[in-house]
Amino acid sequence: MKIALLNGPNLNLLGTREPALYGRQTLAEIEAGLAEVARSLGAEIRCEQHNGEGELVTAIQLLRGSCDGALINAGAYSHTSLAIRDAFASVALPYVEVHLTNIFGREPERRHSMLAPGARAVIGGFGAYGYELALRGLVAMLAPPRP
Repeated sequence: MKIALLNGPNLNLLGTREPALYGRQTLAEIEAGLAEVARSLGAEIRCEQHNGEGELVTAIQLLRGSCDGALINAGAYSHTSLAIRDAFASVALPYVEVHLTNIFGREPERRHSMLAPGARAVIGGFGAYGYELALRGLVAMLAPPRP
């Protein structure tokens, strides 16, 4: 099973960007941990980070036929981007939306997600561990049912 992890704007600064809010783990550390978890689940994960909305849309389009599902932390684009949601719909790729923080406990403009209506699930508020929860959940959802 092949899973893509897409991270949006400013997530390349994890570890140093507002650590009290987003934690001290770097994106590279999160990705390395997810690679280990993916292997233990019999899956493969490929990771990308893009600051631009159009770059994320292109990355999603390129997943068609090469991945079984995706995890996405679109950062601030989660709250504004119909284009990212439409890209997932256009390639018919199941995805889980991930947030480091509980977006529903934050500022009013962050309490709505444009991506959530198309997502299989939304995980937020667990910090970096949320990525692992999302990966485990997506792999379980995509696995064939046991007899």
